[in-house]
Amino acid sequence: MNAVSPAIVIRLPAWRSRALLIILLGAFVVLLGRAFYLQGLNKTFLQQKGESRYSRVVELSATRGMIMDRNREPLAISTPVESVSVTPSEVEITPEQTQRLATLLELDSRELSRRIAEADGKFAYLKRHLPPEQAARVISLDIPGVFLRREYRRYYPGSEYTAHLIGVTNIDHKGQEALELAFDEHLAGKPGSRRVIIDRRGHIVEDVKSIRTPQQGRDLVLSIDTRIQYLAYRELKNAVVANRAKAGGIVVLDARTGEVLAMANLPSYNPNNREKPEPARMRNRAVTDLFEPGSTLKPFTAAAAIESGLYTPDTVIQTAPGSMTIGGRTIHDAHSEGALTVAQVIQKSSNVGAAKMALALPSQKLWNMFNAVGFGAQPRSEFPGESAGKLRAYKTWRPIEQATMAYGHGISLSLLQLARAYMLFTGNGEIRPVTLIKTDAPPEGAQVISAETALQLRNMLEMVVRPGGTAPRAQVAGYRVAGKTGTAHKLDGATYAANKYVSSFVGFAPASAPQLIVAVMIDEPGAGQYYGGAIAAPVFSSVMAGALRLLGTKPDAPLNNVVLPPPDAPEIREEV
Repeated sequence: MNAVSPAIVIRLPAWRSRALLIILLGAFVVLLGRAFYLQGLNKTFLQQKGESRYSRVVELSATRGMIMDRNREPLAISTPVESVSVTPSEVEITPEQTQRLATLLELDSRELSRRIAEADGKFAYLKRHLPPEQAARVISLDIPGVFLRREYRRYYPGSEYTAHLIGVTNIDHKGQEALELAFDEHLAGKPGSRRVIIDRRGHIVEDVKSIRTPQQGRDLVLSIDTRIQYLAYRELKNAVVANRAKAGGIVVLDARTGEVLAMANLPSYNPNNREKPEPARMRNRAVTDLFEPGSTLKPFTAAAAIESGLYTPDTVIQTAPGSMTIGGRTIHDAHSEGALTVAQVIQKSSNVGAAKMALALPSQKLWNMFNAVGFGAQPRSEFPGESAGKLRAYKTWRPIEQATMAYGHGISLSLLQLARAYMLFTGNGEIRPVTLIKTDAPPEGAQVISAETALQLRNMLEMVVRPGGTAPRAQVAGYRVAGKTGTAHKLDGATYAANKYVSSFVGFAPASAPQLIVAVMIDEPGAGQYYGGAIAAPVFSSVMAGALRLLGTKPDAPLNNVVLPPPDAPEIREEV
């Protein structure tokens, strides 16, 4: 046995072995402490890490409230749909599954792969708002990390004929247009959430608990009557098409409460189609667009003149020779009539007669009348984007401007403002606010003219629809009707276009106890005719007749009361 050479024997100091032992014991103590801290004092951390493998917090969508008409017929409802979602970190998908999934989602496979690869966080949409049967085929592929999420899509039963009133929501169920936007907070509700357990493929296998209960949106009951709304849209569309017009609008008001029973416009759009239409088709022209109303303003001039005490319905005004010059500008009548009473000025729609009445009044008196009925101020219907119109301060009026305002030039307003203003004559001189929401009681109004003056104007407006007036085609069988035509040249830049018109008619019935006001506007008729009595009055007649019968209104005239002028009788025209 060979002895080990003393030269190669290594002797280690005793302190080194002790130091190593102390280090190992210290590390062990640290590990024990860390384990005690995580499992005893701060066990939430490990629980969260573990739960993240199988637990998820799922958002619960709140159902948006319904929009209904006054009879609780649905105008906007939410239907459940499924959206295909993905958890990027858990996706396990083969090329074959990618192709099949892309086909079901109507996507290119490369686009699908890109969406999955670029998805951030724990959640991303692959395709939203799928029909239930299509969503079922997606989930049958059994791809880990791909799952369905319940959402809601808005559906509009009225389609085109209620589109401008109701509006639309976006893909996230937020109101974007019209009443959907105006009452978004009321309708939307608040989403909730719940904790669930999922398997490795992302499927929910158990509900654990509700974290936050969703608050469902509240319903909204409108003043609209769907039956009258459809009738108004149909008749307006027929007139716009027949007269090759650029656009049109109609408003139907309850003359007693100020509730809007119908409001329609053309051109329209289908809100159920997710492809966004041209902005021009989405405008609610009856509320947002302004136009010069023409002769439909003459009754307000006559009311101001009678209230001043300077005129009565029988006061004679000389309109011959059918024109008058003011400050180098000449006002014309469409036909010369000679001496007319105030009532006949309204019946024949004399521009000269209206201008003479206006010029006999202080400008402030006429301005006060226009202002009191709401011209130049928003109607406060709660519809988004409603226009106030343009009514300049009376101190800036020149005589020619005061004269032309008497027959609706130099002032602009919306169709809703015009319809509301006629409540002055139906409400015994009192005017009320308008509303798109169903009311239990009529709101308080403001007295603008005396009840006697209002009745006198009602009688004058009845003369307009009889033979000898400008609107015999506005008559309705079985009912007394009153109203006024308008035929206004359109502004084209700084001047009035020679061959572009806005044809209008505003009226009410039954004249003995007014229940409905109907205002019709046809923009740029292009089929030859353009007078309000020929273009807009027949629409009024059809809508008023149908609406009164739908509401069961008792007739106040014989069924044979409609008397049209003979075919060879000269047409009573107006043009401003």
